[in-house]
Amino acid sequence: MYHNSESSYKCIIPIKKLEKAPPSSPPPSSPPTPLPTNISHLVLGVSGSVKAWGDRRSYFREWYRPNVTKGYIFFDKEPTQDILPWPDYLPPYRVSENTTQLEVYSRHINPDVIRIVRTILETFREGDKDARWYIMGDDDTIFFLDNLVELLGRYDHTKYFYIGGISECIKSNFDFSFEMAFGGAGFALSYPLVEALVANLDQCIGVYPFYFVSDQILSACIADLGVPLTSEKGFHQIDLVDDISGLLSAHPQTPLISLHHLDIALPIFPNMDRHKSVRHLMKPAKHDQSRLLQQTVCYHKPKNWAFSIAWGYSAYIYEQFTPRSILRRPFETFTPWSLKKRPPDYMFNTRAITDNSCEAPHIFYLRSVKRVHNRNNNGSSNSYSNDTVEIMTTYARYKQRKLPPCSSNHSADYIKKIRVYSPVTKLNFAENRGECCDVLNVNNKNTAEVKLRACMKTEIIE
Repeated sequence: MYHNSESSYKCIIPIKKLEKAPPSSPPPSSPPTPLPTNISHLVLGVSGSVKAWGDRRSYFREWYRPNVTKGYIFFDKEPTQDILPWPDYLPPYRVSENTTQLEVYSRHINPDVIRIVRTILETFREGDKDARWYIMGDDDTIFFLDNLVELLGRYDHTKYFYIGGISECIKSNFDFSFEMAFGGAGFALSYPLVEALVANLDQCIGVYPFYFVSDQILSACIADLGVPLTSEKGFHQIDLVDDISGLLSAHPQTPLISLHHLDIALPIFPNMDRHKSVRHLMKPAKHDQSRLLQQTVCYHKPKNWAFSIAWGYSAYIYEQFTPRSILRRPFETFTPWSLKKRPPDYMFNTRAITDNSCEAPHIFYLRSVKRVHNRNNNGSSNSYSNDTVEIMTTYARYKQRKLPPCSSNHSADYIKKIRVYSPVTKLNFAENRGECCDVLNVNNKNTAEVKLRACMKTEIIE
């Protein structure tokens, strides 16, 4: 017999004494998340004229934020005594470097623009810390800084970006470029782009002695770096004259970034001068820049009326239902920069001014803006809740239309003012959709009331 040896003894397996593992090194830390873009990351470089500054400084004062906004004004010469001493509520001024010694100066078709082109170079040399974006503009450019910060926050400041707007007029773009940011409207350059641009800027200026304006030269130098224009419709050159209320009352669905040439166009509010008009527009801007000029349309079916609200600026009542696709086209209250109308004149569709009672609106302009307790939704003028607040803008009738009603018993002639209630929360442009509104009341003596709100998912405005 064979004996099963496996059952007769136990197999002993030697066990090594476990040694302590060396301490593990901490995982590599990820780079800190950069802070969202804020106003401290913007540096302004403004090209100014000593001769024009006396009339333009009041515009500048309305939007510039002392001790908050970084920037410089570069004058063509030393300031004269009439604009000195220099106030502390304005950015520091500089006198542009002498460009007459540059080789290109003597052969340039318009040598005075070389100074303006080099404003970006001189601004960069100031060496501001934490700069992400350089904002260039003229001394009559009006910026809406909250909207500008929000817009630039959508872009990666570590990449090469050239952001601005073209002219409203086809001819201006044809004469200069459809791929050029117009400097009066202002434009934004990311830090990496500016760093690359200024390295060879004087050399690049010498390549383009035949370009008449500074924007052309700078745009060409940026294009030679391989960077295209990123166009944003909120930058407004305003190459228009006369009454621009038609344009402002049908603003494109994008944040308002800038306005220019307001000393050329008629005052944007009737019965006010230009400077008071700008100051008046800044009142709603201080409450909510995100909604400023944003168009909202709603309808009152019992009276067959259409309301078009350009928040913080104007309100229109039409005595018939008119589709939003039509109302978003501005009335041609203005004239092209060339002063000659040879259609097509504009980079957008317009509507002709009409005396047709069903197509001509009743026009109201902003009178006041304030915060109020939130209204309940029962439409009662005296019903409020105390938990939240909203913004109430009031628009007063400009003048009587002096037209017969569109249809019997539906005249809006009795309406003297319109109150519009809007949320205190900022408008979210990332959703790429405008707001809707409800007509709360048109029977309270001479006042109509409208409430802005978010549109429902499948809601169509009709």
